[in-house]
Amino acid sequence: MTPAARRGAAILLALLAAAGCSKNGDKGVAPARVEKDAVIFEASSPQIAALQTAPVVPRREALLRFSGRLVWNEDRTVRVFSPFPGRVMSISARVGDRVKPGQVLAMLAAPELGLAQSEARKADQDYALAQKNLARVEELHAAGVTATKDLQAAQADFARTGAERARTQARLRAYGTDGTVDQQYSVRSSIAGVVVDRNLNPGQETRPDANPDKPLFVVSDPSRLWFLLDVAEKDVGELKPGVEVKLATSSLGEERAIGHVLHIADSVDPQTRTVKVRGTVDGAEPRLKAEMFVTAELKVAAAKGLLVPARAVYLRGEQYYVFVEEGPGRYVRRAVTLGPGADGQQVVLGGLEATHKVVVDGNLLLEKILASKD
Repeated sequence: MTPAARRGAAILLALLAAAGCSKNGDKGVAPARVEKDAVIFEASSPQIAALQTAPVVPRREALLRFSGRLVWNEDRTVRVFSPFPGRVMSISARVGDRVKPGQVLAMLAAPELGLAQSEARKADQDYALAQKNLARVEELHAAGVTATKDLQAAQADFARTGAERARTQARLRAYGTDGTVDQQYSVRSSIAGVVVDRNLNPGQETRPDANPDKPLFVVSDPSRLWFLLDVAEKDVGELKPGVEVKLATSSLGEERAIGHVLHIADSVDPQTRTVKVRGTVDGAEPRLKAEMFVTAELKVAAAKGLLVPARAVYLRGEQYYVFVEEGPGRYVRRAVTLGPGADGQQVVLGGLEATHKVVVDGNLLLEKILASKD
């Protein structure tokens, strides 16, 4: 039997003994009297000691809780695609590997890259030929052998081939390769992080347009995660960029991670009627993983309401009640309107005043006495 149950049993026995003695005419124990919703004991009645009370306190702050999940920090995440179709020749990174910026993750045999390399080689040759031709025409023009229009044509051809050479070289630089015609495309990571996803296998044929939403690799920094929360419309006003929240997950137990709100969506989800709120998790906590469910806790100033111990409130029918100590030996039943409850405390929005004391042990027994007099 729990301590609370033992206390309840003792109170019940004491009160029933008092009631039994009153019926048998025992003058040693004063009987309890009932006046409407009040149970009254004589000031000398020993049963008063079995009823414990607690003061009603003003509600100074409220704890809001929001459900959400952890996701990759998109500012520290890159999804690696190939701009060319090709066949996977080798894979040098696996899920869980830590990589550096520019590190090769896989090699593809890409004929289209070979075409770009070939175009760059041809542009180099055309440029070199146009440069030699321009030098020859300039020499002849200076000797008065060729016409000015021939010089202008040579200069135009030199400029055209120079532009084409610059374009093809810039294209190869964008792909991270040089002018060597090998048709081998290196899939690289542009950031430092950990490979968190891989969607290719050796010998696989890849096409950029086949799965545009499925990258070959996903590289992210798991030490800096984001959280996404679903916040009810009525609570959105409590959240602003920079506000600190505490994050609870099953992996942390009783500990809490600290996070800060970054962004609040400008629209309400028409299905869930909630607003998406995004924030960042402070510090590196290896027990936190992407896609974990979290509960964000935020303490805010309470607008109204009083706090009482949760065990002081009981349900009778469809109405909640408490017993209020209005004087020595006088306990009055009051109907109350409840707000949210948490951590053993119950918010009462109506029916009580801050000066009241409520019964926390023995309220159900007082209810029995009231019911016995009906």
